[in-house]
Amino acid sequence: MTGRGSPSRFLAAVLHNGVGRYVRQLQRLQLLFSPTSSDSRGARQFVEEAAMDFARQHPDVVLYVSPRSGRAPVLMAEYLNGTVREEPITSKTSEEIVQLATKLARQSGLDIIRIRKPFHTDNPSIQGQWHPLTNKPSALTVQGPRLQPK
Repeated sequence: MTGRGSPSRFLAAVLHNGVGRYVRQLQRLQLLFSPTSSDSRGARQFVEEAAMDFARQHPDVVLYVSPRSGRAPVLMAEYLNGTVREEPITSKTSEEIVQLATKLARQSGLDIIRIRKPFHTDNPSIQGQWHPLTNKPSALTVQGPRLQPK
């Protein structure tokens, strides 16, 4: 917690993701819906039409489809860090469920919080931060006095 009352952290990659290879953080996606309820119409349509396409586009995500009677439709996402998110999909269309599943697949599972700085290092340099004009001749960076037109 900070003085502003909201949690914050420095910008960091999850488990240094992308340094060697990219590992999608979403491990498992589970669709729970009722086979007869009218609230689950969009979920049933998603299973019939879009589930195979989603599974082909995201081969590293395991997609479980579980019909359960008398239950409100829910999309459960389990991430590698142990976070489990439940998103209600009551009365949503198949397209909205595809968008929600894609959004969950792109997330890391960490809570969304305020980023303190856009950069951070564990080993700070005493030379200062680098910028494109650091090693350029000063003639390029210094401008002469501006002359007023007559």
